[in-house]
Amino acid sequence: MTRVGMIGAMASLGLLMQGCALLKSPAPLDTYELSAPDAGGASSHSRAQILIAEPAALKALDGQNIVIKPSPGVIQYLKGAQWADRLPKIVQARLAETFQKSGKFGGVGKPGEGLAIDYQVIAEIRAFDVRVGGGSSAAVELYVKLLNDRNGVVRASRTFKASAPVSGKTNDDYVAALDAAFGQAARDIVDWTEKTIR
Repeated sequence: MTRVGMIGAMASLGLLMQGCALLKSPAPLDTYELSAPDAGGASSHSRAQILIAEPAALKALDGQNIVIKPSPGVIQYLKGAQWADRLPKIVQARLAETFQKSGKFGGVGKPGEGLAIDYQVIAEIRAFDVRVGGGSSAAVELYVKLLNDRNGVVRASRTFKASAPVSGKTNDDYVAALDAAFGQAARDIVDWTEKTIR
């Protein structure tokens, strides 16, 4: 290689390295989970085996983005934050755990866990967001059907709504409010299911 060629190659390498130095890796996202609330002691005990299906959701809610709504009909995502998994899978897992912790049923599981199912809890996530504005609050709305797995008949259906105020303006505050709203809805679903199949 000639002297000129070597100088050109070194200059190109220097520019390439300088360009790499300018490329910054994106800051890691805050990653969040939901908790499974305590649904209270078992006032009664059903022998029914309950299956918690993965909830359905529109695309905006069927992912890891955390939804915020600055105004009705407008959807944005919480900057620098994400759910630990797709939201429907998290809701399914925590709802199943809430049913299990209640001690009110003979068995609770998710598809593929080998239960002889009596009833399926089939949910649709209709809202799971933080409404920001004057007084920010988290809103959760779940439409739930209780399906008799023996005959395919829907035993009952109901919409569960819950909200919780946001105490601050950080990602932690927004998710804490969502967790509180989900916890209330989950407790209500467990209580309704137990009373419906009693």
